[in-house]
Amino acid sequence: MQSSLARWRRWAAATILIALTLGVHSQMNTTTPIQQGRLFVPEPEHAQLLSLGFDTVVADYYWLQALQLVGGEQGDTARHAGTVGRLIDLITSLDPWVGHPYRFAAVWLTDSEASVRTANRLLERGIAHAPREWRNRYHLGFNHFFYLEENLRAADVFEEALPLAGVPNYLGALVARLRLNAGGLEMAAGFLTELARNAPDGFSRAEYLKALDEVETERRARHLDEAREEYWRRHGVDIERVGDLDSGPAPILQRLPPAHPHFDFPEWVVDAKSGQIVSSYYGARYRLHQTPHDAERRERWRALSEQNSRES
Repeated sequence: MQSSLARWRRWAAATILIALTLGVHSQMNTTTPIQQGRLFVPEPEHAQLLSLGFDTVVADYYWLQALQLVGGEQGDTARHAGTVGRLIDLITSLDPWVGHPYRFAAVWLTDSEASVRTANRLLERGIAHAPREWRNRYHLGFNHFFYLEENLRAADVFEEALPLAGVPNYLGALVARLRLNAGGLEMAAGFLTELARNAPDGFSRAEYLKALDEVETERRARHLDEAREEYWRRHGVDIERVGDLDSGPAPILQRLPPAHPHFDFPEWVVDAKSGQIVSSYYGARYRLHQTPHDAERRERWRALSEQNSRES
Protein backbone atom coordinates (compact mmCIF):
# COMPACT_ATOMS: atom_id res chain seq x y z
CA MET A 1 0.00 0.00 0.00
CA GLN A 2 2.77 2.40 0.93
CA SER A 3 4.71 1.52 -2.25
CA SER A 4 1.61 2.24 -4.36
CA LEU A 5 1.16 5.57 -2.61
CA ALA A 6 4.82 6.47 -3.16
CA ARG A 7 4.56 5.51 -6.85
CA TRP A 8 1.45 7.68 -7.23
CA ARG A 9 3.22 10.65 -5.62
CA ARG A 10 6.18 10.27 -7.98
CA TRP A 11 3.85 10.23 -11.02
CA ALA A 12 1.99 13.28 -9.71
CA ALA A 13 5.24 15.16 -9.12
CA ALA A 14 6.50 14.26 -12.60
CA THR A 15 3.22 15.40 -14.15
CA ILE A 16 3.34 18.72 -12.32
CA LEU A 17 7.00 19.22 -13.31
CA ILE A 18 6.25 18.55 -16.98
CA ALA A 19 3.30 20.93 -16.91
CA LEU A 20 5.42 23.66 -15.32
CA THR A 21 8.22 23.09 -17.88
CA LEU A 22 5.80 23.35 -20.80
CA GLY A 23 4.29 26.47 -19.31
CA VAL A 24 7.66 28.17 -18.92
CA HIS A 25 8.76 27.05 -22.39
CA SER A 26 5.62 28.49 -23.95
CA GLN A 27 6.52 31.90 -22.53
CA MET A 28 10.09 31.76 -23.88
CA ASN A 29 11.14 33.33 -27.19
CA THR A 30 12.70 30.33 -28.96
CA THR A 31 12.89 31.85 -32.45
CA THR A 32 16.31 32.08 -34.03
CA PRO A 33 17.97 35.40 -34.89
CA ILE A 34 17.16 34.67 -38.55
CA GLN A 35 13.47 34.21 -37.81
CA GLN A 36 13.50 37.42 -35.79
CA GLY A 37 15.21 39.30 -38.61
CA ARG A 38 18.22 40.08 -36.38
CA LEU A 39 20.95 38.16 -38.19
CA PHE A 40 24.18 40.14 -38.04
CA VAL A 41 26.50 39.72 -41.01
CA PRO A 42 29.95 41.19 -40.32
CA GLU A 43 32.16 42.75 -42.95
CA PRO A 44 34.48 40.12 -44.49
CA GLU A 45 37.59 42.00 -43.32
CA HIS A 46 36.40 42.04 -39.72
CA ALA A 47 35.38 38.38 -39.82
CA GLN A 48 38.81 37.38 -41.11
CA LEU A 49 40.52 39.22 -38.27
CA LEU A 50 38.27 37.63 -35.63
CA SER A 51 38.35 34.10 -37.07
CA LEU A 52 41.89 33.54 -35.68
CA GLY A 53 42.81 31.43 -38.69
CA PHE A 54 39.64 29.35 -38.65
CA ASP A 55 38.28 31.01 -41.79
CA THR A 56 36.65 27.90 -43.21
CA VAL A 57 34.92 27.11 -39.91
CA VAL A 58 33.42 30.59 -39.77
CA ALA A 59 32.47 30.33 -43.44
CA ASP A 60 30.67 27.04 -42.77
CA TYR A 61 28.74 28.65 -39.91
CA TYR A 62 27.47 31.49 -42.10
CA TRP A 63 26.76 29.07 -44.95
CA LEU A 64 24.37 27.23 -42.61
CA GLN A 65 22.79 30.59 -41.75
CA ALA A 66 22.22 31.28 -45.45
CA LEU A 67 20.62 27.89 -45.97
CA GLN A 68 18.39 28.39 -42.92
CA LEU A 69 17.43 31.88 -44.05
CA VAL A 70 16.22 30.72 -47.49
CA GLY A 71 15.00 27.28 -46.47
CA GLY A 72 12.92 28.60 -43.59
CA GLU A 73 11.18 31.24 -45.68
CA GLN A 74 7.55 30.40 -46.39
CA GLY A 75 6.80 33.27 -48.75
CA ASP A 76 8.72 35.76 -50.84
CA THR A 77 12.47 35.23 -50.42
CA ALA A 78 13.16 38.49 -52.25
CA ARG A 79 12.90 40.41 -48.99
CA HIS A 80 16.04 38.60 -47.80
CA ALA A 81 18.03 39.24 -50.99
CA GLY A 82 20.28 41.84 -49.37
CA THR A 83 21.11 39.55 -46.46
CA VAL A 84 21.72 36.58 -48.77
CA GLY A 85 24.09 38.68 -50.87
CA ARG A 86 26.07 39.80 -47.82
CA LEU A 87 26.20 36.24 -46.46
CA ILE A 88 27.56 34.77 -49.70
CA ASP A 89 30.03 37.64 -50.02
CA LEU A 90 31.25 36.88 -46.47
CA ILE A 91 31.39 33.11 -47.06
CA THR A 92 33.31 33.35 -50.32
CA SER A 93 35.68 35.97 -48.91
CA LEU A 94 36.57 33.66 -46.02
CA ASP A 95 36.75 30.55 -48.23
CA PRO A 96 36.84 31.56 -51.93
CA TRP A 97 37.44 27.97 -53.09
CA VAL A 98 33.97 26.80 -52.07
CA GLY A 99 31.72 25.73 -54.92
CA HIS A 100 28.00 25.69 -54.28
CA PRO A 101 27.56 29.08 -52.54
CA TYR A 102 28.38 30.88 -55.81
CA ARG A 103 25.60 29.04 -57.67
CA PHE A 104 23.32 29.46 -54.64
CA ALA A 105 23.66 33.22 -55.07
CA ALA A 106 22.91 32.93 -58.78
CA VAL A 107 19.69 31.04 -58.06
CA TRP A 108 18.36 33.20 -55.22
CA LEU A 109 19.54 36.69 -56.13
CA THR A 110 17.16 37.30 -59.02
CA ASP A 111 14.55 39.66 -57.58
CA SER A 112 16.03 42.81 -59.13
CA GLU A 113 18.75 44.02 -61.46
CA ALA A 114 20.86 45.05 -58.46
CA SER A 115 20.58 41.55 -56.96
CA VAL A 116 21.54 39.89 -60.26
CA ARG A 117 24.60 42.11 -60.57
CA THR A 118 25.58 41.19 -57.00
CA ALA A 119 25.29 37.51 -57.96
CA ASN A 120 27.42 38.17 -61.05
CA ARG A 121 30.20 39.75 -59.00
CA LEU A 122 30.20 36.69 -56.76
CA LEU A 123 30.24 34.33 -59.75
CA GLU A 124 33.22 36.20 -61.20
CA ARG A 125 35.01 35.61 -57.89
CA GLY A 126 34.21 31.92 -58.19
CA ILE A 127 35.56 31.81 -61.76
CA ALA A 128 38.79 33.47 -60.64
CA HIS A 129 39.35 30.81 -57.97
CA ALA A 130 38.05 27.81 -59.94
CA PRO A 131 38.67 28.55 -63.63
CA ARG A 132 38.01 24.94 -64.72
CA GLU A 133 34.51 24.85 -63.17
CA TRP A 134 32.08 25.38 -66.07
CA ARG A 135 28.96 25.83 -63.93
CA ASN A 136 29.98 29.26 -62.60
CA ARG A 137 30.47 30.53 -66.15
CA TYR A 138 27.16 28.99 -67.16
CA HIS A 139 25.25 30.81 -64.41
CA LEU A 140 27.08 34.05 -65.13
CA GLY A 141 26.29 33.85 -68.84
CA PHE A 142 22.68 32.94 -68.09
CA ASN A 143 22.28 35.98 -65.85
CA HIS A 144 23.70 38.30 -68.52
CA PHE A 145 21.38 36.89 -71.17
CA PHE A 146 18.18 36.06 -69.31
CA TYR A 147 17.96 38.82 -66.71
CA LEU A 148 20.12 41.68 -68.01
CA GLU A 149 19.64 41.30 -71.81
CA GLU A 150 23.40 41.63 -72.32
CA ASN A 151 23.55 39.02 -75.06
CA LEU A 152 27.01 39.72 -76.39
CA ARG A 153 28.53 39.57 -72.91
CA ALA A 154 26.60 36.35 -72.27
CA ALA A 155 27.95 34.86 -75.51
CA ASP A 156 31.53 35.71 -74.47
CA VAL A 157 31.07 34.06 -71.07
CA PHE A 158 29.44 30.95 -72.52
CA GLU A 159 32.14 30.65 -75.16
CA GLU A 160 34.82 30.63 -72.45
CA ALA A 161 33.06 27.61 -70.92
CA LEU A 162 32.90 25.54 -74.12
CA PRO A 163 36.35 23.86 -73.79
CA LEU A 164 35.72 22.86 -70.17
CA ALA A 165 34.88 19.31 -69.13
CA GLY A 166 31.20 18.64 -68.48
CA VAL A 167 29.77 21.58 -70.41
CA PRO A 168 26.38 20.79 -72.06
CA ASN A 169 26.46 20.09 -75.81
CA TYR A 170 23.75 22.64 -76.56
CA LEU A 171 25.77 25.57 -75.22
CA GLY A 172 27.55 26.20 -78.51
CA ALA A 173 24.26 26.56 -80.35
CA LEU A 174 23.02 28.98 -77.68
CA VAL A 175 26.13 31.09 -78.17
CA ALA A 176 25.33 31.25 -81.89
CA ARG A 177 21.80 32.50 -81.15
CA LEU A 178 23.16 35.15 -78.81
CA ARG A 179 25.67 36.29 -81.42
CA LEU A 180 22.86 36.40 -83.97
CA ASN A 181 21.03 38.96 -81.84
CA ALA A 182 24.22 40.94 -81.28
CA GLY A 183 26.00 40.64 -84.60
CA GLY A 184 23.78 39.09 -87.26
CA LEU A 185 23.54 35.82 -89.16
CA GLU A 186 27.06 35.92 -90.55
CA MET A 187 28.61 36.00 -87.09
CA ALA A 188 26.35 33.19 -85.87
CA ALA A 189 27.08 31.04 -88.92
CA GLY A 190 30.82 31.63 -88.72
CA PHE A 191 30.88 30.73 -85.04
CA LEU A 192 28.93 27.49 -85.60
CA THR A 193 31.10 26.51 -88.58
CA GLU A 194 34.21 26.87 -86.46
CA LEU A 195 32.66 24.85 -83.65
CA ALA A 196 31.66 22.07 -86.04
CA ARG A 197 35.15 22.00 -87.55
CA ASN A 198 36.78 21.59 -84.13
CA ALA A 199 34.11 19.46 -82.43
CA PRO A 200 35.59 16.82 -80.10
CA ASP A 201 33.16 14.08 -81.23
CA GLY A 202 30.53 13.23 -83.81
CA PHE A 203 27.60 13.96 -81.53
CA SER A 204 28.77 17.51 -80.82
CA ARG A 205 29.48 18.08 -84.51
CA ALA A 206 25.97 16.94 -85.42
CA GLU A 207 24.45 19.37 -82.93
CA TYR A 208 26.41 22.28 -84.39
CA LEU A 209 25.49 21.31 -87.95
CA LYS A 210 21.80 21.18 -86.96
CA ALA A 211 22.12 24.71 -85.59
CA LEU A 212 23.77 25.78 -88.85
CA ASP A 213 20.72 24.45 -90.72
CA GLU A 214 18.54 26.73 -88.59
CA VAL A 215 20.76 29.71 -89.40
CA GLU A 216 20.53 28.98 -93.13
CA THR A 217 16.76 28.59 -92.91
CA GLU A 218 16.56 31.96 -91.13
CA ARG A 219 18.66 33.51 -93.89
CA ARG A 220 16.15 32.29 -96.47
CA ALA A 221 13.21 33.46 -94.36
CA ARG A 222 14.68 36.96 -94.24
CA HIS A 223 15.01 36.91 -98.04
CA LEU A 224 11.29 36.11 -98.16
CA ASP A 225 10.61 38.98 -95.74
CA GLU A 226 12.24 41.38 -98.21
CA ALA A 227 10.17 39.93 -101.06
CA ARG A 228 7.04 40.30 -98.93
CA GLU A 229 7.77 44.00 -98.40
CA GLU A 230 8.20 44.44 -102.16
CA TYR A 231 4.88 42.67 -102.76
CA TRP A 232 3.20 45.15 -100.39
CA ARG A 233 4.75 48.12 -102.22
CA ARG A 234 3.56 46.82 -105.60
CA HIS A 235 0.07 45.67 -104.68
CA GLY A 236 -0.84 47.66 -101.58
CA VAL A 237 -1.89 44.49 -99.74
CA ASP A 238 -0.14 41.74 -97.88
CA ILE A 239 0.32 38.20 -99.17
CA GLU A 240 -2.34 35.63 -98.33
CA ARG A 241 0.13 32.77 -98.62
CA VAL A 242 3.87 32.54 -99.21
CA GLY A 243 3.23 31.13 -102.69
CA ASP A 244 1.98 34.58 -103.75
CA LEU A 245 5.61 35.68 -103.94
CA ASP A 246 6.44 33.45 -106.93
CA SER A 247 3.10 33.37 -108.70
CA GLY A 248 0.94 35.71 -110.80
CA PRO A 249 1.74 37.70 -113.91
CA ALA A 250 4.63 39.61 -112.31
CA PRO A 251 6.01 37.46 -109.46
CA ILE A 252 8.39 38.97 -106.94
CA LEU A 253 10.55 35.84 -106.98
CA GLN A 254 11.21 33.35 -109.74
CA ARG A 255 10.96 30.55 -107.23
CA LEU A 256 10.77 30.11 -103.47
CA PRO A 257 13.92 28.86 -101.73
CA PRO A 258 13.59 25.44 -100.03
CA ALA A 259 12.21 25.64 -96.50
CA HIS A 260 15.08 23.47 -95.20
CA PRO A 261 18.68 23.06 -96.42
CA HIS A 262 18.41 19.25 -96.75
CA PHE A 263 14.77 18.11 -96.68
CA ASP A 264 12.17 18.60 -99.42
CA PHE A 265 8.97 18.08 -97.43
CA PRO A 266 8.89 21.31 -95.32
CA GLU A 267 7.11 24.33 -96.79
CA TRP A 268 6.91 28.03 -96.10
CA VAL A 269 3.83 29.16 -94.21
CA VAL A 270 2.55 32.37 -92.65
CA ASP A 271 2.34 31.70 -88.93
CA ALA A 272 -1.21 32.36 -87.74
CA LYS A 273 -0.10 33.77 -84.38
CA SER A 274 2.91 35.93 -85.24
CA GLY A 275 2.14 36.66 -88.89
CA GLN A 276 5.74 35.81 -89.78
CA ILE A 277 6.93 33.62 -92.62
CA VAL A 278 8.27 30.41 -91.06
CA SER A 279 9.45 27.01 -92.20
CA SER A 280 6.96 24.28 -91.32
CA TYR A 281 9.96 22.19 -90.22
CA TYR A 282 10.77 24.53 -87.31
CA GLY A 283 7.46 26.33 -86.83
CA ALA A 284 9.23 29.49 -85.59
CA ARG A 285 11.96 31.90 -86.56
CA TYR A 286 15.55 31.51 -85.39
CA ARG A 287 15.88 33.75 -82.36
CA LEU A 288 15.82 33.68 -78.60
CA HIS A 289 12.36 33.17 -77.15
CA GLN A 290 10.95 34.48 -73.90
CA THR A 291 7.70 33.99 -72.04
CA PRO A 292 5.27 36.89 -71.48
CA HIS A 293 6.24 36.84 -67.79
CA ASP A 294 9.93 37.24 -68.66
CA ALA A 295 9.15 40.02 -71.14
CA GLU A 296 7.10 41.86 -68.49
CA ARG A 297 9.91 41.54 -65.92
CA ARG A 298 12.50 42.84 -68.36
CA GLU A 299 10.32 45.78 -69.29
CA ARG A 300 9.73 46.58 -65.59
CA TRP A 301 13.45 46.47 -64.81
CA ARG A 302 14.23 48.58 -67.89
CA ALA A 303 11.72 51.24 -66.83
CA LEU A 304 13.11 51.26 -63.27
CA SER A 305 16.67 51.64 -64.59
CA GLU A 306 15.64 54.56 -66.79
CA GLN A 307 13.84 56.20 -63.87
CA ASN A 308 16.92 55.84 -61.65
CA SER A 309 19.07 57.34 -64.41
CA ARG A 310 16.82 60.37 -64.69
CA GLU A 311 16.81 60.91 -60.92
CA SER A 312 20.58 60.58 -60.49
